[in-house]
Amino acid sequence: MDTMEFNKIAGAVLGALLFVVGLNILAGGIFSPSLPAKPGFVVAVAEAKSDAGAPKDAPVAPIADRMKAATADAGAKVFGNCKACHNAADGGPNQTGPNLYGVVGGPAAHMATFTYSDGMMARAKSGGMWTYDELDKFLTNPKAYVPGTKMGFAGLAKPEDRAAVIMYLRDQAKTPMPMPN
Repeated sequence: MDTMEFNKIAGAVLGALLFVVGLNILAGGIFSPSLPAKPGFVVAVAEAKSDAGAPKDAPVAPIADRMKAATADAGAKVFGNCKACHNAADGGPNQTGPNLYGVVGGPAAHMATFTYSDGMMARAKSGGMWTYDELDKFLTNPKAYVPGTKMGFAGLAKPEDRAAVIMYLRDQAKTPMPMPN
């Protein structure tokens, strides 16, 4: 192969490469992507409605009034949410949480055989008792009511569910605490 033949082949290869690079630059100019001003997507989420359709700041009836309409049977059903960590049987064992037999009317940290969190022990040392009103507040949002509690449960949002559970727990005692006035 002579020099002229080699130059023809090299020129053809370099010309083809130059054509491909030029075509890429031209296509990039024509079909350039438009980048968004802010990366990501906006996801539209509908606002959650409350269970009863009432405003979130609607006043809640006192626990004494709600307990008049509550039943222990309804509370037993709602207590099903609690059974993963608690039991309320007389003499039943502690689980992840303490046995709740006799908790209504009893002191905070009422089970001597359970290792409570520092937050619950501080409440017990300050003389905290599980009255109907105190249980209602605790069951609404345990972590907010007793800071430092180990209880991972978010709480019961429905006031009628809290009243029913308290009514059920009231019956889980040798001598149930008198109903509130």
